[in-house]
Parts: sequence; structure tokens; C-alpha cells
Amino acid sequence: MKNALKMAAELMALSARTAPKTAGKDYIEVKVIDDEAELVRLGEEMAAYGEKHGKRNYDRDGRGIASCGAVLLVAVKDGATAGLNCGACGYDDCTKLPKPHDGAEFAGPFCPWRFVDLGIAVGSAVKTASMLNVDNRIMYRIGVVARKMQLIEGDVVLGIPLSATGKNIFFDR
Repeated sequence: MKNALKMAAELMALSARTAPKTAGKDYIEVKVIDDEAELVRLGEEMAAYGEKHGKRNYDRDGRGIASCGAVLLVAVKDGATAGLNCGACGYDDCTKLPKPHDGAEFAGPFCPWRFVDLGIAVGSAVKTASMLNVDNRIMYRIGVVARKMQLIEGDVVLGIPLSATGKNIFFDR
């Protein structure tokens, strides 16, 4: 199963990479983590982060990550505005959007269209996992800790853990 999950993660990364992007500009980063020791370390760091910051369920999700077969990380990195002057960010002129800066967990602000790109990339990846019958779940918490651990370069990161067991370990926890 380990090899199958690695292959599935790589196909998911391909789906995220080739997903449509606003104005054809690509600010998406992808990375597959399938090393067992690195997954355990990520899970442990998630639990520690939750305890340190008083955040619920980081420990629960960390246990799931420590026992899964692979994780796909998908991030937005250095996303420039789409130049549409649409006002979705709260400014009528894209040049008025402040430069991103680090926040508590992620960087921002960003053009909302870059987050649409992130959503499409992640959606494309989980569609591929579904087609392959691989258990998965999109997780915010993985992204927070993976970014802090510098497992991927990105301003906003989401993680998708993968598992192939008789019961999906990421639901009905």
C-alpha cells in the first residue's frame, strides 16, 4: 500500500500542478511527503503546536498524520494580484492592496483570486484521490505546522493526508 499511496500522491500533485489558474499565472507550490519518519515528526509537531497555542484537535489530527501513508502539501507562494481591479479584496484598485506580511499562522493579505487558485488546485488533487479510491481529507492544521517546519515554501498552505485502510482514519474520529 505504501507504494500505491506514494503514486497516488504524485498523481494528485500532478492534478494540482496542472489545475487552471487565474489569468494563467501560477503561484501554486506542491510537495509530497511520504517518508515515514517525516510524517511522524509532522504529526508530533502538530500535537505540540496545538498544546503550545491552546488549539483544539491538532493532537488528534497529528495522530492521523503520524499513521497515514503520505501527505500532499499545496501552497500559494508570492501570489501577485490578478490585476482585475474587481474589488474582491476590499480595494477598487489592485495596487492599493497592502503587501503581504506574516500573520500568526499564514501570510497575507492576498488577492482573493489566488485563494481561488489554491482551492481549484486542492479540489483537483482530491478529485484524483477520489478516482483512485484513496482516503483523504483537506486539512488546514497540517498547513499551519508544515509551513512553520519549512516543509514547503508558501504563504498559505493546506495539507491532504492519504490513507488506504479498511476505514477512513480522517473521518468519524
